Amino acid sequence: MAGDDLDLNTLSDDELVEQMHDDLYDGLKEEIEEGVRILLGRNWTPYDVLTQALVEGMRIVGEDFRDGILFVPEVLMSANAMKAGMSILRPLLAETGAPKIGKMIIGTVKGDIHDIGKNLVCMMMEGAGFEVIDLGINNPVENYLEAIDKHQPDIVGMSALLTTTMPYMKVVIDTLSEKGMRSDYVVLVGGAPLNETFANAIGADAYCRDAAVAVETAKSFMAKRQGSVQSRAV
Repeated sequence: MAGDDLDLNTLSDDELVEQMHDDLYDGLKEEIEEGVRILLGRNWTPYDVLTQALVEGMRIVGEDFRDGILFVPEVLMSANAMKAGMSILRPLLAETGAPKIGKMIIGTVKGDIHDIGKNLVCMMMEGAGFEVIDLGINNPVENYLEAIDKHQPDIVGMSALLTTTMPYMKVVIDTLSEKGMRSDYVVLVGGAPLNETFANAIGADAYCRDAAVAVETAKSFMAKRQGSVQSRAV
């Protein structure tokens, strides 16, 4: 953990990046903001700061979350620290047209107002280099269709915490199928009462038991998609 007497300016680039990984792990928001500004001041590109300092740091957080070493409150602190760094980088990334891994829309389904898990997924996905459009809570199928039309995402994410709202996920997937759009998008679902069997039964591409798994799953689907696009182009 960064002590009060540690001057981040005195660290070499490599040491500073390592320190930022530690600070992200500890959820130290101000230190992350300072680290981002120092690297930018040393002529690092916004994209390199994002990938080497923030994304890599959140990858470590995600692994320990997945393995049960870190828990939701700690990961939320890390994600908030990352968000603080991202708020500095986002406008700069937009200016430089930095590449994104992919784009995701995500929302809690109609009838459900729980969003802690969804919010964590949003932050972890953004920390992994995805562009994320958060639709919030209580989303009818129309909200998903409108967001798909507007944002043209790669991934559609749905969350539910109530057993009574879980079936609404199938309504959204069936509507996509009826409109001939289902194969255009990767559909990921998550939430405490769900499981893989349910996800398969409603026609989702995958069930993600937590935010760390959501990131891994999304990355693997994007790698497959990009691979198939490249093979078609050859």
